[in-house]
Amino acid sequence: MSSYHSSENQLPHHAGTLEVHLLGTVDYPAFLGLQEYLTYEISGRRSADGILLLCEHPPLITVGRQGSRSHIHLEKRNTASPDVDVRWVARSGGAFAHAPGQLAVYPIFPLDKIGVGLSEFRSRLEQALCLTCRELKVPAKRNHEASGLWGRGGQLGYFGSSVRSWVSNHGVFLNVTTPPEMMSLTTPNNVGVSATSIQAHRLQPVPMPTLRETVIRKVSEQFQYETSDVSTGHPLLKRTTQRILTHA
Repeated sequence: MSSYHSSENQLPHHAGTLEVHLLGTVDYPAFLGLQEYLTYEISGRRSADGILLLCEHPPLITVGRQGSRSHIHLEKRNTASPDVDVRWVARSGGAFAHAPGQLAVYPIFPLDKIGVGLSEFRSRLEQALCLTCRELKVPAKRNHEASGLWGRGGQLGYFGSSVRSWVSNHGVFLNVTTPPEMMSLTTPNNVGVSATSIQAHRLQPVPMPTLRETVIRKVSEQFQYETSDVSTGHPLLKRTTQRILTHA
């Protein structure tokens, strides 16, 4: 276990500690079980401590409350690519495509105890990811009319939230080296802008460990966590085996 300390003290810090788990690539059913447990755990605490889960998912499409079947374009899938699971989930936002190379950022925060409202939760989380992109020399910005992150070539990240008893779960999904063929399988918004990735804006490869470290720092700063305790995996994560059919 290691710790990161915020180097920028522009915001006053509360007494909470951010517990960060680097989960690697996790099947979605296994992740949902862990997320459900941790959301319940945080809701029962009296402290301002929060949990941040960082992971990647196998090829998958999730559809939120603003999504519909018309936003899913599986006909664009290459016949040589794996089958893609589609799951309807209780979060805001539309249809998002996930794959290795996309960083999923799930904050499980007691919003009432850290003094953050629902709209502020979105703005702070999106701002943390914008600052992460800029540190990698990739221009990124927020759109006040449409959620997510935006770069010169299109949408870099998707925001989808769920809050229960003032505890947040779900979060934001940042396309780092996401395959273009996966990004084309969904229409995540209604603004007519195509999806893009951080790698598409850079000549040099994107180091995922560096990216994760930056995300941790920026999220900690935006949500006023002075200390973040970071560990690999989670003892309660139950791995599942997913059968994927491929076509010759």
